[in-house]
Amino acid sequence: MNFIFLEAMLPLGIIAGALCVMGASQQFIHKSAYGRPKHVRSDKWDVAMDRRDRSLMEAAASMKKSMAN
Repeated sequence: MNFIFLEAMLPLGIIAGALCVMGASQQFIHKSAYGRPKHVRSDKWDVAMDRRDRSLMEAAASMKKSMAN
């Protein structure tokens, strides 16, 4: 009688395993497509700021190269 809860563990384990496989496959596909892990909760503003930061870093690097010459 005390082991009735074990009856529910197999379906719960199957569901949890399926969710883990789905999440891992999404992460693998995204990483192989974009070359980096997906940022959690990244919206248009975050993408725009990443693009701005990247362009600022490239401008600073080119400025540093021109100053060194």
